[in-house]
Amino acid sequence: MTLRKIAGLGALLSLASPGLALAADEVTLNSGDTAWMLTATVLVLLMTIPGLALFYGGMVRAKNLLSVMMQCFAITGLISVLWVVYGYSLAFDTTGMEQGVVNFNSFVGGLSKAFLSGLTPTSLIGAFPESVFITFQMTFAIITPALIVGAFAERMKFSAMLIFMAVWFTLVYAPIAHMVWAGNGGLMWDWGVLDFAGGTVVHINAGIAGLVACIVLGKRKGYPTTHMAPHNLGYTLIGAAMLWVGWFGFNAGSAIAANGTAGMAMLVTQIATAAAALAWMFAEWVTHGKPSALGIASGVVAGLVAITPAAGTAGPMGALVIGLASGLICFFCATSLKRKLGYDDSLDAFGVHGVGGIVGALLTGVFAAPALGGFGTVEDIGAQLFTQFKGVAFTVVYTAIVTFVILKVLDLLMGLRVSEETESVGLDLAEHNERGYNL
Repeated sequence: MTLRKIAGLGALLSLASPGLALAADEVTLNSGDTAWMLTATVLVLLMTIPGLALFYGGMVRAKNLLSVMMQCFAITGLISVLWVVYGYSLAFDTTGMEQGVVNFNSFVGGLSKAFLSGLTPTSLIGAFPESVFITFQMTFAIITPALIVGAFAERMKFSAMLIFMAVWFTLVYAPIAHMVWAGNGGLMWDWGVLDFAGGTVVHINAGIAGLVACIVLGKRKGYPTTHMAPHNLGYTLIGAAMLWVGWFGFNAGSAIAANGTAGMAMLVTQIATAAAALAWMFAEWVTHGKPSALGIASGVVAGLVAITPAAGTAGPMGALVIGLASGLICFFCATSLKRKLGYDDSLDAFGVHGVGGIVGALLTGVFAAPALGGFGTVEDIGAQLFTQFKGVAFTVVYTAIVTFVILKVLDLLMGLRVSEETESVGLDLAEHNERGYNL
């Protein structure tokens, strides 16, 4: 088996499918792999609550702190339930899939695993319990829509947000995850798209959805003339630190084993993140005269995002280049490009996650090559780069169109945006009848 198939999530899930030499009942549980995957799952959940909740919460104004945190917590609950009911099945059911054959199941899974049908305590995926795999993948499904919150923070109705996230998860996240990760017969899997831990599935997906959402909803009242400074950068730095630590579960956990691939994924994640943090910091220092706490926190996340698709194939020096490139490019896009184009991406969900995901996905095709110190099987860098570009382009177009349609329909049915009065008062009090600070 190739490295891609050993490390790929879909290939391991397919171990339970008839027709493969290694059947699920021939695999024995490995306690070391199980312990690592349990730990990795907890680390990924930590990324959303409280990591992302604090990271985003600190960047909004004080009157909207609880609304952003509430959205992160509500999404965690909502997606957990939907994942169990049908999400896991839509993403990872391999029924009807055949390598090289494009059919309906190349785009989305069936419902044979709905309500986790057939799951028992002894069900295995690879050498650890399927229940752990289900929960691990659930945490990926949770953080992806939660990332979108940063783009429309401070102006979407809580009720509209819940329905949007449920529909978006169903029509966008689950199909993209299936196409990339479900294994032989999946559209982008068969193309040969490399996405070790979610550069396409999570970050490009969420970043593009966020860009569309912030454009459809329109700018916050007073933007860009009114100063809208983050109210508590201490929260943001704490959240960024939790994301950095949790990301080792995200990337190293995607090896789906406690092995050398997990160890290398951990190393390259640290290298890329550190490089991106410094690149953003120095770029801001040169451009604006002073380095900022918000800048280095944003650089950290940009590096984490960009190394995600390459974590299983890039070597240390490739990770260094990916980190430096993502820090510089995301800095430009989250500052100069955003101002020039005039869209109100409140917390830079697109500028960091969308752009960082695209940078990482494309550079994965370069630095997976052994000729450049990678550990993939890429021999023709140009061909793999084109394959990565196809995956990026398909995801951008599919996600943008479907997200736009969902938002427009919801806007017609119930309205997306809070009133001007609610926006002025703040969503904490108007939407939740609470305040983040009671002095």
